[in-house]
Amino acid sequence: MTFATAHLLPLAPEIFVLAMVCLILVVDLFLSDTNRGVTYLLSQATLVGAVAITLGVSTGETRFAFNDTFVADPMSDLLKIAIYVAVFVVFLYSREYLRMRQLFKGEFYVLGLFGMLGMMVLVSANNFLTIYLGLELLSLSLYAMVALRRDSVAASEAAMKYFVLGALASGMLLYGISMLYGVSGTLDLRELGTLIAEGDHNRVLLAFGLVFVIVGIAFKLGAVPFHMWIPDVYHGAPTAVTLYLSTAPKLAAFAMFMRVMVDGLEGLHGDWQGIIIILAVLSLAVGNVVAIAQSNIKRMLAYSTIAHVGFLLLGLLAGTPEGYAAAMFYTIAYVLMGLGAFGMIVFLSRSGFEAERLDDFKGLNERSPWYAFMMLILMFSLAGVPPFLGFWAKLAVLREVVAVELWWLAIVAVVFSIIGAFYYLRIVKLMYFDKPEDTAPIVASSDMRFMLSANSLAVLGFGLFPGALLAVCVAVLVP
Repeated sequence: MTFATAHLLPLAPEIFVLAMVCLILVVDLFLSDTNRGVTYLLSQATLVGAVAITLGVSTGETRFAFNDTFVADPMSDLLKIAIYVAVFVVFLYSREYLRMRQLFKGEFYVLGLFGMLGMMVLVSANNFLTIYLGLELLSLSLYAMVALRRDSVAASEAAMKYFVLGALASGMLLYGISMLYGVSGTLDLRELGTLIAEGDHNRVLLAFGLVFVIVGIAFKLGAVPFHMWIPDVYHGAPTAVTLYLSTAPKLAAFAMFMRVMVDGLEGLHGDWQGIIIILAVLSLAVGNVVAIAQSNIKRMLAYSTIAHVGFLLLGLLAGTPEGYAAAMFYTIAYVLMGLGAFGMIVFLSRSGFEAERLDDFKGLNERSPWYAFMMLILMFSLAGVPPFLGFWAKLAVLREVVAVELWWLAIVAVVFSIIGAFYYLRIVKLMYFDKPEDTAPIVASSDMRFMLSANSLAVLGFGLFPGALLAVCVAVLVP
């Protein structure tokens, strides 16, 4: 491998984040619990710095580094900035929650930043080895974060289940990669794409490799039937970790799909479209129907996530640049809505009390009309009610499904979306028409109150003016 200093420039954000994580790790060792706020501030400064560096080194063109194993392009720049913003909001929402449960330790921030570094590597991966490196860095950080509350049986069980199933999915992915390598003789994604387009390889072996790779990616996305870890992990993990787990990694999973299935295996689109259709329909059906039966809001939102993954897959299976742009728009919209929904659970929690039951939202309008309204915006948006952001995200995806003449699939998605609206509207009914069971004052810092309001109002604002965000997604993906 040849090396030149110029190769480092596209990796400047990754190098900066890695250096800062190492610095935070060392600084945190010398801090007492009363000064742990320094770790928090350094972590947030890292995210702000990463945004500035990513914008600073972005040229709007595609650049390769390290023998084409790493790529920096407009899509990676946009997704990385979205990831920084999501992690920034997660850290802000989580601070008081962690402090009240004696979990305000450096480990949360160091693992969170290492996980984010894994996401950044995944977003810029142009080689199967780089994909696997980023995936494992992200996954190992998430396993440890889920087990952060070591005295909790539920958290330990969730972490163990996540680790075992995650290792199984990684094995499937590796097996698929090895088969593709055996057929093509390359690990480079674009080179693999070119070789497949030439069509002189064994299609049966390629198809077998493709299936195993899809299994690995479907697990990371949480698509049915590889979804079984999501409800238990979301429920068992501390809510601050669930907040992290349910948002930023979705952007990395989307990027992983784009790099592997589009950059590398687009020549097999006819083979993988059918599999993705099955995964999408199953995810829409299971996610929306099972969510109705949940009484725990974290489990309900976990099944809701599965249903949203189904919608995300609808955009991807279209196999057109416009479809990929719609899927990216949907992913960013979901992350914004997910931050607000899980952030509201953190907001209502306090020391010794987790606002995890649906009944904990009863009468929220009497306790805090403003935040009941913020939750109403988020629930309507997740349900796809116009004019909120979720509606336009669903519409963009459905439009691309119809464009490739899969009318029946669009109708199925609409039917399950209507079914799914029930459990979101149930939250609204509990907040506005039921008497509160809990009348304790809501304890939250002013910065969290501000950010939660800004988060919800952004969902409303992007819903009223959806063109700007959609145009950005189209600009980075449509030639």
